[in-house]
Amino acid sequence: MNYCSMQPWIHQILDLLEAHFGSSVEFVVHDLTLNYEHTIVDIRNGEITGRQIGDTGDILGLQVLRGTENNSDDNFYQNISFTKDGRTVRSSTLFLRDTQGTPTVCIAINEDITKYTEFEHVLQSKMQIPSDASTNASLGKGNVNDMLDYLISQAQLSIGKNTALMTKEDKIAYIHFLDEHGAFLITKSGQRICEALSISKYTLYNYLEISREVAKKN
Repeated sequence: MNYCSMQPWIHQILDLLEAHFGSSVEFVVHDLTLNYEHTIVDIRNGEITGRQIGDTGDILGLQVLRGTENNSDDNFYQNISFTKDGRTVRSSTLFLRDTQGTPTVCIAINEDITKYTEFEHVLQSKMQIPSDASTNASLGKGNVNDMLDYLISQAQLSIGKNTALMTKEDKIAYIHFLDEHGAFLITKSGQRICEALSISKYTLYNYLEISREVAKKN
């Protein structure tokens, strides 16, 4: 199953959804066989997340491609994220896989629910964020540089030290965090990570290999 074979009917479905739900809901189709920095092949109401055809996905997509995020139903419902300008977006995502189980196409729905949450005390019976909804307060969608910056900051928080004070073991754990969250799928991420840790590329990939060997044993 690939995007080319599904393109005609996916396009028609997006026409229907866009006409029915209006401008407050974004509909996105990703071709995951493409470079992850340019996976969007169809998008409607892209102003919700500020993206267009030829742009990229989000952190969840990186983790699915990396294999560290695995939902047996291939569905992710009611994920809450926030845009740069402070709007609240509720997202649901479906990953379609080929016969080998590799994700090849992703269909996402992103709804701007900012007004609903602002007036939750009035509209509580109509719309509210579910208590069990997964929350991602990151800039999870859009520019891959923003995504990488976010992952790097989260890696440092996971260690709890300034990078200048990190031991070799700390740096291996830091790199493991980034690897598990798909950072190395982003083009030229290695250079940015080397700069953050003040290490050479040789050391980076040596530490990466060590972290993966440890993960296999565990």
